[in-house]
Amino acid sequence: MLGKRKVQAEDLYKLKSIVDPQVAPDGKQCLFVVTEIYPDKDTYRSNIYWTTIGQMIEPLPWTFGDNRNFSPRWSPDGQSVCFISDRSGTNQLFIINSNGGEARQLTFHPNGAGNPVWSPDGTRIAFQIALGQGESLQEREDRKRKQMRSVPIEVDRMKYKLDGTGLWEGRYTHIAVLEIASGDIVQMTNGKHDYQLLGWSPNGQHLTIAADLSDDPDFSFIQDILLYHLETKTFTNLTRRRGIFSSAAWSPDGKKITIIGHEKEYEEYATFNKIWMYEVAEKKLACLTADWDITVGDSGFGDIQQGVVKPGILWCEDSRSFYFTATNRGSVLVYRGTVEGHIDPVLSGRQHVYGLSMGGKSDRAVVAVSKPAFPGELFVLDTGTGKLEQITRMNETFMEQVELADAEPIQFSSRDGWELNGWIMKPAACQEGQKVPLIVEIHGGPHLLFSDTYLHQFQTLASKGYAVLYMNPRGSIGYGQQFADAVRGDYGGKDYEDILDAVDYALDRYNFIDPARLGVTGDSYGGYMTNWAIGHTNRFKAAVAVGSISNWISEYGVSDLGYYLIETHMKASLQDVELLWEKSPLAYADRIETPLLILHGEHDLRCTIEQAEQMFIALKRQRKTVKLVRFPESDHYYPEHGRPSLRIKHLHYISGWFDQYLKTASEQI
Repeated sequence: MLGKRKVQAEDLYKLKSIVDPQVAPDGKQCLFVVTEIYPDKDTYRSNIYWTTIGQMIEPLPWTFGDNRNFSPRWSPDGQSVCFISDRSGTNQLFIINSNGGEARQLTFHPNGAGNPVWSPDGTRIAFQIALGQGESLQEREDRKRKQMRSVPIEVDRMKYKLDGTGLWEGRYTHIAVLEIASGDIVQMTNGKHDYQLLGWSPNGQHLTIAADLSDDPDFSFIQDILLYHLETKTFTNLTRRRGIFSSAAWSPDGKKITIIGHEKEYEEYATFNKIWMYEVAEKKLACLTADWDITVGDSGFGDIQQGVVKPGILWCEDSRSFYFTATNRGSVLVYRGTVEGHIDPVLSGRQHVYGLSMGGKSDRAVVAVSKPAFPGELFVLDTGTGKLEQITRMNETFMEQVELADAEPIQFSSRDGWELNGWIMKPAACQEGQKVPLIVEIHGGPHLLFSDTYLHQFQTLASKGYAVLYMNPRGSIGYGQQFADAVRGDYGGKDYEDILDAVDYALDRYNFIDPARLGVTGDSYGGYMTNWAIGHTNRFKAAVAVGSISNWISEYGVSDLGYYLIETHMKASLQDVELLWEKSPLAYADRIETPLLILHGEHDLRCTIEQAEQMFIALKRQRKTVKLVRFPESDHYYPEHGRPSLRIKHLHYISGWFDQYLKTASEQI
């Protein structure tokens, strides 16, 4: 630790996000995407890098410049790579020879293009494109767009806005196929539905697509896996409106399709994802992991990774086994499954695997791994032994310069006997006998989880002398289906008690925590719980609510998903006004004595800015200590993906508020 400095909020400028590893078909090379902040323009730039597997060499950049270059996808023969770039002004498809040279632009539509998928013979690329009424594939990017006029927006559907996207512009996402040699593009799907491209069949005759083909999507919250027959231009529905299915992968022999999804037994967000097997010849769908109480996929999150791509199912060449990631007890790990339904861990330990790719033989894979004191790098995974070999060191300079706090896993029992898990992060500079303030962090969702991953906000607080407690209360993913479902209909109940039980456990176990100086903060559901907590206890001496909810009654109509979330997760309708008000932090504003800082994105459509305004006015009218900070051009997820300068100001606001109310005068020097 000698000579190392403390972590600062501004270290976001030094951290690099390493995501989306793509192993070549020969299994000897790997492409990946590195995203970093571009301070001069207060934005991000992404470039594609190349490295080898098995030979330790320095990764080389494949693309250059200050644009966004991402989604590299190898051709089946490994001779070419398709990727997406915004260098022309909008996201377009480009192709480049795998031996180098100049990239050639493939698409030119004003609306851009995305999600490229190669055909098995390497002659075509399927992709997604958004098209509105009167728009065609023939429009060119270089054609001047009609000047936007201030016109009224007519709304006749409930799903007319989406956080991060804005108001619906009348466009639907469709699938098109591009012939590489000629440049010809043919639109595959039509109509008033959105289609998500998943892949090609090994024989090149079908596309796998995810879509909801309901007549009235406003009242439908399902997603099916469809087979699109390229010759007949018809669909076969594989999942038949059973629930939410989001991923599909063909076995190499073309006889089976693995599908990830669920039947909404506990509604959309609380239900664990499972692996399903579709037998193509028999046209039968069966669940392989019905008795496995672990959710398939990555439910964790970090605050530095940009553009993480979910790997889905990766088949082995034998068409009998496959690899995937799953979220289990605070970690995201790699597992091997078989067509008979057997599952075995491949990579264990406490870590967050946020990327996975295979090519060639299945004896090794490339994984992207993060840990609480490790921002994230790529490793080669020996799938037989579970051994890891690091192949990138993009964040090595940062780690050599700063003193990072590690996170100690904790396990304890709730007051009603449930097993609970979390972490305690001790300030690296904490001296023997010193008492430090404690910040309690609460995650969003609630059907997400804190995991064994790097969180820059936590490291920033620890470097400023705070102990950080974060845990997964009831409702979190990764501890069994019953645990995840337990919060529905009980927001502010046992989940709140779990958080207080975690505080009591930490105070009893760690003598370096000052029980008189406790702070609490959280995003989204965590912001709601922050508001709720300070309305029900005065033990916290400072609080910061980010992107929070204060009034469930108004949230029903103003959020992009309010009506659905309240009906399925609060188990209430708009007629249950008394219940919704009883569960609203605003109802307890008169009890709040804790100084509250409210941080909110101006363009947040998930938990809209009026939620922050209501709590602010309610407290200010009573002369309570409260401050509201409105972040311009910011949606619900601005703390993780927003404008870099605003992300850094966000961190300073949080630490500054806690400094003001939790630190002594000498500690603030």
